[in-house]
Amino acid sequence: MERTYTCDVCNKMYRNKSSLKVHQRVHTMECPYCCDVCNKTFRQLHHLKVHQRVHTGELPYFCGVCFKTFNEKRSLKVHQLVHTGERTYCCDVCNKTFRQLHHLKVHQRVHTGERPYCCNVCNKTFRQLHHLKVHQRIHTGERPYCCNLCNKTFTKNGSLKVHQRVHTGERPNCCDICNKTFRELHHLKVHQHVHTGERPYCCNVCNKAFTEKRSLKLHQRLHTGERPYCCDVCNKTFIERTSLKVHQRVHTGERPYGCDMCNKTFRVLQCLKKHQRVHTRGASILL
Repeated sequence: MERTYTCDVCNKMYRNKSSLKVHQRVHTMECPYCCDVCNKTFRQLHHLKVHQRVHTGELPYFCGVCFKTFNEKRSLKVHQLVHTGERTYCCDVCNKTFRQLHHLKVHQRVHTGERPYCCNVCNKTFRQLHHLKVHQRIHTGERPYCCNLCNKTFTKNGSLKVHQRVHTGERPNCCDICNKTFRELHHLKVHQHVHTGERPYCCNVCNKAFTEKRSLKLHQRLHTGERPYCCDVCNKTFIERTSLKVHQRVHTGERPYGCDMCNKTFRVLQCLKKHQRVHTRGASILL
Protein backbone atom coordinates (compact mmCIF):
# COMPACT_ATOMS: atom_id res chain seq x y z
CA MET A 1 0.00 0.00 0.00
CA GLU A 2 1.30 3.43 -0.95
CA ARG A 3 2.39 5.83 1.83
CA THR A 4 0.28 8.90 1.05
CA TYR A 5 -0.02 10.63 4.44
CA THR A 6 2.90 12.92 5.32
CA CYS A 7 3.80 14.49 8.65
CA ASP A 8 4.06 18.27 8.19
CA VAL A 9 6.79 18.49 10.86
CA CYS A 10 9.34 15.82 9.86
CA ASN A 11 7.94 14.64 6.47
CA LYS A 12 7.73 11.03 7.60
CA MET A 13 5.12 9.17 5.51
CA TYR A 14 2.38 6.71 6.51
CA ARG A 15 -0.06 4.42 4.76
CA ASN A 16 -3.16 5.60 6.62
CA LYS A 17 -4.41 8.67 8.46
CA SER A 18 -4.70 6.96 11.87
CA SER A 19 -1.00 5.99 11.83
CA LEU A 20 -0.09 9.57 10.96
CA LYS A 21 -2.17 10.88 13.88
CA VAL A 22 -0.43 8.55 16.30
CA HIS A 23 2.98 9.61 14.96
CA GLN A 24 2.18 13.33 15.27
CA ARG A 25 1.85 12.87 19.03
CA VAL A 26 5.65 12.51 19.06
CA HIS A 27 5.82 16.21 18.15
CA THR A 28 2.82 17.45 20.14
CA MET A 29 3.70 15.29 23.20
CA GLU A 30 -0.03 14.40 23.39
CA CYS A 31 -0.66 11.26 25.48
CA PRO A 32 -4.44 10.70 25.51
CA TYR A 33 -4.48 7.27 27.15
CA CYS A 34 -4.08 7.21 30.93
CA CYS A 35 -3.50 4.31 33.34
CA ASP A 36 -6.16 4.37 36.06
CA VAL A 37 -3.70 2.88 38.59
CA CYS A 38 -0.60 5.10 38.34
CA ASN A 39 -1.82 7.86 35.96
CA LYS A 40 1.02 7.21 33.49
CA THR A 41 0.02 8.39 30.01
CA PHE A 42 0.56 6.89 26.57
CA ARG A 43 0.29 7.94 22.95
CA GLN A 44 -1.26 4.62 21.86
CA LEU A 45 -4.02 2.50 23.39
CA HIS A 46 -1.97 -0.63 22.73
CA HIS A 47 0.89 0.75 24.84
CA LEU A 48 -1.52 1.44 27.70
CA LYS A 49 -2.83 -2.14 27.58
CA VAL A 50 0.70 -3.55 27.66
CA HIS A 51 1.62 -1.22 30.53
CA GLN A 52 -1.39 -2.31 32.61
CA ARG A 53 0.16 -5.79 32.78
CA VAL A 54 2.80 -4.25 35.06
CA HIS A 55 0.06 -3.80 37.65
CA THR A 56 -1.73 -7.10 37.01
CA GLY A 57 1.48 -9.13 36.77
CA GLU A 58 0.28 -10.70 33.54
CA LEU A 59 3.11 -12.12 31.38
CA PRO A 60 1.33 -14.04 28.61
CA TYR A 61 4.29 -14.59 26.28
CA PHE A 62 7.13 -16.99 27.12
CA CYS A 63 10.36 -18.12 25.45
CA GLY A 64 10.40 -21.79 24.52
CA VAL A 65 14.17 -21.96 25.06
CA CYS A 66 14.74 -20.39 28.49
CA PHE A 67 11.07 -19.95 29.57
CA LYS A 68 11.55 -16.26 30.31
CA THR A 69 8.16 -14.50 30.21
CA PHE A 70 7.13 -11.17 28.68
CA ASN A 71 4.15 -8.84 28.79
CA GLU A 72 4.09 -8.27 25.01
CA LYS A 73 4.71 -10.39 21.94
CA ARG A 74 7.17 -7.93 20.43
CA SER A 75 9.44 -8.19 23.49
CA LEU A 76 9.41 -11.98 23.18
CA LYS A 77 10.43 -11.83 19.51
CA VAL A 78 13.30 -9.45 20.27
CA HIS A 79 14.42 -11.67 23.16
CA GLN A 80 14.50 -14.77 20.97
CA LEU A 81 17.21 -13.14 18.85
CA VAL A 82 19.51 -13.57 21.87
CA HIS A 83 19.30 -17.33 21.35
CA THR A 84 19.59 -17.26 17.55
CA GLY A 85 22.36 -14.64 17.51
CA GLU A 86 20.62 -12.96 14.59
CA ARG A 87 21.59 -9.31 14.00
CA THR A 88 20.17 -8.55 10.57
CA TYR A 89 20.40 -4.76 10.61
CA CYS A 90 23.81 -3.31 9.73
CA CYS A 91 25.04 0.31 9.77
CA ASP A 92 26.47 1.19 6.34
CA VAL A 93 28.94 3.63 7.92
CA CYS A 94 30.65 1.61 10.68
CA ASN A 95 29.21 -1.89 10.04
CA LYS A 96 27.86 -2.19 13.58
CA THR A 97 24.96 -4.66 13.62
CA PHE A 98 21.66 -4.61 15.50
CA ARG A 99 18.82 -6.98 16.30
CA GLN A 100 16.14 -4.35 15.68
CA LEU A 101 15.66 -1.84 12.86
CA HIS A 102 14.70 0.82 15.41
CA HIS A 103 18.07 0.45 17.16
CA LEU A 104 19.88 0.81 13.84
CA LYS A 105 17.96 4.01 13.02
CA VAL A 106 18.73 5.50 16.42
CA HIS A 107 22.41 4.52 16.06
CA GLN A 108 22.68 6.17 12.64
CA ARG A 109 21.96 9.52 14.30
CA VAL A 110 25.44 9.24 15.83
CA HIS A 111 26.81 9.64 12.30
CA THR A 112 24.28 12.19 11.01
CA GLY A 113 24.24 14.30 14.17
CA GLU A 114 20.44 14.27 14.10
CA ARG A 115 18.80 15.00 17.48
CA PRO A 116 15.09 15.30 16.64
CA TYR A 117 13.65 15.46 20.17
CA CYS A 118 13.84 18.82 21.91
CA CYS A 119 13.02 19.79 25.51
CA ASN A 120 10.48 22.61 25.52
CA VAL A 121 11.92 23.99 28.78
CA CYS A 122 15.70 24.22 28.18
CA ASN A 123 15.91 23.33 24.44
CA LYS A 124 18.32 20.46 25.05
CA THR A 125 18.05 17.95 22.19
CA PHE A 126 18.16 14.15 22.14
CA ARG A 127 18.55 11.31 19.67
CA GLN A 128 15.85 9.21 21.36
CA LEU A 129 12.37 10.15 22.60
CA HIS A 130 12.91 8.03 25.70
CA HIS A 131 15.97 10.10 26.64
CA LEU A 132 13.93 13.28 26.28
CA LYS A 133 11.21 11.92 28.57
CA VAL A 134 13.73 10.94 31.23
CA HIS A 135 15.44 14.35 30.92
CA GLN A 136 12.15 16.22 31.38
CA ARG A 137 11.87 14.72 34.87
CA ILE A 138 14.67 17.11 35.87
CA HIS A 139 12.22 19.96 35.27
CA THR A 140 9.08 18.27 36.63
CA GLY A 141 10.78 16.70 39.65
CA GLU A 142 9.14 13.38 38.82
CA ARG A 143 10.98 10.35 40.25
CA PRO A 144 8.62 7.44 39.53
CA TYR A 145 10.89 4.55 40.54
CA CYS A 146 11.13 3.86 44.27
CA CYS A 147 13.35 1.45 46.23
CA ASN A 148 11.18 -0.78 48.42
CA LEU A 149 13.93 -1.02 51.05
CA CYS A 150 14.99 2.58 51.69
CA ASN A 151 12.35 4.53 49.71
CA LYS A 152 14.98 6.36 47.67
CA THR A 153 13.48 7.46 44.36
CA PHE A 154 14.90 7.62 40.84
CA THR A 155 14.09 9.09 37.45
CA LYS A 156 15.03 5.86 35.61
CA ASN A 157 14.21 2.21 36.24
CA GLY A 158 17.80 1.30 35.36
CA SER A 159 19.09 3.60 38.10
CA LEU A 160 16.77 1.91 40.60
CA LYS A 161 18.03 -1.54 39.63
CA VAL A 162 21.66 -0.48 40.03
CA HIS A 163 20.86 1.17 43.38
CA GLN A 164 19.23 -1.99 44.71
CA ARG A 165 22.61 -3.72 44.42
CA VAL A 166 23.71 -1.52 47.34
CA HIS A 167 21.29 -3.55 49.48
CA THR A 168 21.91 -6.95 47.90
CA GLY A 169 25.69 -6.54 47.60
CA GLU A 170 25.49 -7.74 44.00
CA ARG A 171 28.44 -6.67 41.82
CA PRO A 172 27.87 -8.60 38.58
CA ASN A 173 30.44 -6.85 36.39
CA CYS A 174 33.93 -8.31 36.83
CA CYS A 175 37.27 -7.17 35.35
CA ASP A 176 38.90 -10.12 33.60
CA ILE A 177 42.38 -8.78 34.41
CA CYS A 178 42.30 -7.98 38.16
CA ASN A 179 38.91 -9.50 39.11
CA LYS A 180 37.69 -6.22 40.62
CA THR A 181 33.89 -6.16 40.56
CA PHE A 182 31.42 -3.35 39.92
CA ARG A 183 27.72 -2.74 40.33
CA GLU A 184 27.50 -0.99 36.94
CA LEU A 185 28.83 -2.12 33.56
CA HIS A 186 29.78 1.49 32.79
CA HIS A 187 32.06 1.60 35.84
CA LEU A 188 33.74 -1.63 34.72
CA LYS A 189 34.41 -0.18 31.26
CA VAL A 190 35.91 2.98 32.77
CA HIS A 191 38.01 0.89 35.16
CA GLN A 192 39.44 -1.18 32.31
CA HIS A 193 41.12 1.97 30.99
CA VAL A 194 43.46 1.64 34.01
CA HIS A 195 44.86 -1.53 32.42
CA THR A 196 44.84 -0.34 28.81
CA GLY A 197 46.02 3.22 29.54
CA GLU A 198 43.31 4.43 27.18
CA ARG A 199 41.96 7.96 27.70
CA PRO A 200 39.58 8.30 24.74
CA TYR A 201 37.94 11.63 25.62
CA CYS A 202 40.04 14.68 24.81
CA CYS A 203 39.40 18.38 25.52
CA ASN A 204 39.50 20.39 22.29
CA VAL A 205 40.79 23.45 24.16
CA CYS A 206 43.74 22.18 26.23
CA ASN A 207 44.03 18.58 24.95
CA LYS A 208 43.68 17.10 28.44
CA ALA A 209 42.41 13.53 28.07
CA PHE A 210 39.95 11.58 30.23
CA THR A 211 38.85 7.99 30.69
CA GLU A 212 35.13 8.82 30.63
CA LYS A 213 32.93 11.25 28.75
CA ARG A 214 31.32 12.66 31.90
CA SER A 215 34.72 13.77 33.25
CA LEU A 216 35.44 15.55 29.96
CA LYS A 217 32.12 17.40 30.07
CA LEU A 218 32.74 18.59 33.63
CA HIS A 219 36.26 19.67 32.71
CA GLN A 220 35.08 21.66 29.69
CA ARG A 221 32.97 23.82 31.99
CA LEU A 222 36.23 25.23 33.36
CA HIS A 223 36.81 26.70 29.89
CA THR A 224 33.23 27.79 29.17
CA GLY A 225 32.52 29.09 32.66
CA GLU A 226 29.25 27.17 32.64
CA ARG A 227 27.90 26.47 36.14
CA PRO A 228 24.43 25.00 35.48
CA TYR A 229 23.52 23.95 39.02
CA CYS A 230 22.21 26.73 41.24
CA CYS A 231 21.33 26.73 44.96
CA ASP A 232 17.75 27.94 45.39
CA VAL A 233 18.61 29.43 48.81
CA CYS A 234 21.74 31.53 48.18
CA ASN A 235 22.05 31.33 44.37
CA LYS A 236 25.59 29.95 44.53
CA THR A 237 26.32 28.01 41.33
CA PHE A 238 28.24 24.80 40.69
CA ILE A 239 29.79 22.87 37.84
CA GLU A 240 28.28 19.54 38.86
CA ARG A 241 25.09 18.38 40.58
CA THR A 242 26.87 16.47 43.35
CA SER A 243 28.68 19.65 44.46
CA LEU A 244 25.32 21.43 44.67
CA LYS A 245 23.85 18.61 46.78
CA VAL A 246 26.78 18.73 49.20
CA HIS A 247 26.52 22.54 49.42
CA GLN A 248 22.79 22.45 50.17
CA ARG A 249 23.58 20.59 53.41
CA VAL A 250 24.99 23.90 54.68
CA HIS A 251 21.42 25.22 54.61
CA THR A 252 19.59 22.05 55.67
CA GLY A 253 22.06 21.06 58.39
CA GLU A 254 22.08 17.51 57.03
CA ARG A 255 25.17 15.51 58.00
CA PRO A 256 24.51 12.03 56.56
CA TYR A 257 27.94 10.49 57.18
CA GLY A 258 28.51 9.29 60.74
CA CYS A 259 31.61 7.83 62.37
CA ASP A 260 30.79 4.44 63.91
CA MET A 261 33.45 4.91 66.60
CA CYS A 262 32.68 8.35 68.05
CA ASN A 263 29.33 9.25 66.38
CA LYS A 264 30.73 12.48 64.92
CA THR A 265 28.86 13.38 61.72
CA PHE A 266 29.93 15.00 58.44
CA ARG A 267 28.36 16.58 55.39
CA VAL A 268 30.89 15.04 53.01
CA LEU A 269 31.95 11.39 52.80
CA GLN A 270 35.56 12.41 52.15
CA CYS A 271 35.63 14.33 55.45
CA LEU A 272 34.38 11.25 57.29
CA LYS A 273 37.13 9.11 55.75
CA LYS A 274 39.77 11.69 56.72
CA HIS A 275 38.39 11.80 60.26
CA GLN A 276 38.44 8.01 60.62
CA ARG A 277 42.21 8.05 60.18
CA VAL A 278 42.37 9.67 63.63
CA HIS A 279 41.02 6.43 65.09
CA THR A 280 43.11 4.08 62.95
CA ARG A 281 46.27 6.12 63.56
CA GLY A 282 45.62 6.09 67.30
CA ALA A 283 45.10 2.33 67.26
CA SER A 284 48.39 1.74 65.39
CA ILE A 285 50.31 3.88 67.95
CA LEU A 286 48.91 1.78 70.81
CA LEU A 287 50.07 -1.38 69.06
